[in-house]
Amino acid sequence: MDILTIISVLISLSAIFSFINYRYFRLPRTIGLMLFALVLSIVLIVIGRTGWDLRGQAAVLIQRIDFNRFLLQGVLGFLLFAGALHVEANELMQHKWIIFSLATAGTIFSTFLVGVLAWLVFRLMDPVLPFIYCLLFGALISPTDPVAVLGILKELKVPKSIETQMAGEALFNDGVGVVLFIVLMRFAAGGASISISQSSLLFVKEAFGGILIGLAIGWIAYQMLKRVDNYQVEVLITLGLVMGGYDLAHRLNTSGPLAIVAAGLLIGNHGRAFAMSETTRKNLDMFWELIDEILNAVLFILIGIEVLVLEISFHYFLAGLVIIPLVLLVRLVSVGVPFGLFGQQIPFRKNAVKTLTWGGLRGGIAVALALSIPQGPHRGIIVFITYMVVVFSITVQGLTIKKILKK
Repeated sequence: MDILTIISVLISLSAIFSFINYRYFRLPRTIGLMLFALVLSIVLIVIGRTGWDLRGQAAVLIQRIDFNRFLLQGVLGFLLFAGALHVEANELMQHKWIIFSLATAGTIFSTFLVGVLAWLVFRLMDPVLPFIYCLLFGALISPTDPVAVLGILKELKVPKSIETQMAGEALFNDGVGVVLFIVLMRFAAGGASISISQSSLLFVKEAFGGILIGLAIGWIAYQMLKRVDNYQVEVLITLGLVMGGYDLAHRLNTSGPLAIVAAGLLIGNHGRAFAMSETTRKNLDMFWELIDEILNAVLFILIGIEVLVLEISFHYFLAGLVIIPLVLLVRLVSVGVPFGLFGQQIPFRKNAVKTLTWGGLRGGIAVALALSIPQGPHRGIIVFITYMVVVFSITVQGLTIKKILKK
């Protein structure tokens, strides 16, 4: 099956499910698309038990798609740039300490606490999951997914301060989580003991290097935007910024996600104010909104149908049921501590803690990271439980966050 056929199938499913959702259900778009794809996958699995192996044929299609490469080295840069374009830098600066602590200390703390709790849960299973793989699970599941969070924020009317905190944390802790995952993966693959100094050096290089590269390429793009007044050329410049900048950061062994977030914030604020005409701003927004909608649709369709190729086990399912509330509990603690330290000046901070806890959605990035773990005896359980947490997060948390906000 060639790549054109795969793209055609995914876009066609996205169009059909989007129509059904808009016409009859009116669920948030990303949630609706994932649910329809998940239902389709379950139907194919049930039909497959009757002897008509539609599941096998669909699984062939899914296996041809490298989900990890598709997301982390493909569409993630586009989605992060589209989200960062509309985040106000002034608002971010007002909440800088909360966002910084949530995205860094909160993510690191959550990684290790989830890892320890998961290790205790997995000790009851056979085979026991090694502690380094429990930490890997903690690293991939701790960051909130910017794609899922920003998608939900579009559908909701939340206080500006909470919206800024949710968006800012999601944009930055994603990059921090990916860096943590990469560092831990190197130790897991090499079987080496974890050195704090070596881990810190890798983390600083990936994270801060990515931000510096993002600011540098963003400034170059800004200078180019100032010197032209043609929206087609300017849209093309931003497109080149995302594609070239993400690849450059990756080749320099720094964080591509953080580079694109930094570049997107610079272009979305300084570039929008001083380097674009009103016509360019309007067309740029329309272009990136369309890119965001199409890629989001395809991504959540893929999440839904990924169940076709999972290793399903009753023991895995039980472990997932235990770990889901543990992940939420750790999220509550990792949000509550920074607000206790830096949130005194923020009104309604108790409501903010509850909202950020329940609104901290996990999505495709967690699944992609889990799928990037090399084949081995421990990969299947991590992928399956990650999938359970993501499906719960997007469906249950995503569908109820509006009611929680109203209360």
